[in-house]
Amino acid sequence: METTSSKDSPTGKNYIAFFDLDRTITREISGHELIKRAFKNGLLARSGFVYAIYLSLLYKLNLRDPLKIIDTMAGWVKGISEKAMNELCTEVYLEILLPSVHEEARSEILTHKAKGAKLVILSSSLTQICREISDNLGMDDIICSGFEVRDGYLTGNPCGNLCFGDEKAVRLKEYCKRNNMESSSAWYYGDSISDLAALSSVGNPVCVNPDKKLKKEAHQRGWKILWWH
Repeated sequence: METTSSKDSPTGKNYIAFFDLDRTITREISGHELIKRAFKNGLLARSGFVYAIYLSLLYKLNLRDPLKIIDTMAGWVKGISEKAMNELCTEVYLEILLPSVHEEARSEILTHKAKGAKLVILSSSLTQICREISDNLGMDDIICSGFEVRDGYLTGNPCGNLCFGDEKAVRLKEYCKRNNMESSSAWYYGDSISDLAALSSVGNPVCVNPDKKLKKEAHQRGWKILWWH
């Protein structure tokens, strides 16, 4: 699920500030909300919905490789038309995600913008969701996840590697290189231990409402911790 969007964003930026989306910019988790709304709208069978809940539980309890869980969960979109998925993403964005954007995130983004930063969402979330949030917040770019589409329908297969875990760090470094900027001057805001590789790749790591494991790492490494409400 590989998508990098390069808009005609301004050149001459001083540094790059990368932001995770779920539980960092927003209080809610976009993937969970999409699955719940897909079931409600009849796009996902009850068996698929129950299985998604089961996988979410495995993820929370760390009972299976997180990357394999995320990859498996992506399969729920198989057979959904691209049009229906776009409409679903817009619905979830407007009704759930946009109202859940942390005001502190908006303020932090504006602060970086005033300092001449290039603002980028770096997330495992879907392209459609990331683009909507990015446009609303006046950000410059998105690096996120997408699904393969064939004959107007989603196949259930990701496009490339998931933008998750170590892959985030790979994308972050590649993006900095393409933009002739050092990752040592970059910022990354994340909330989960799955963001550890990306946080370790920048000179300015910031942990937002970190989970238990990330909080421990942040204290040990002397990283900045922010609590947003």
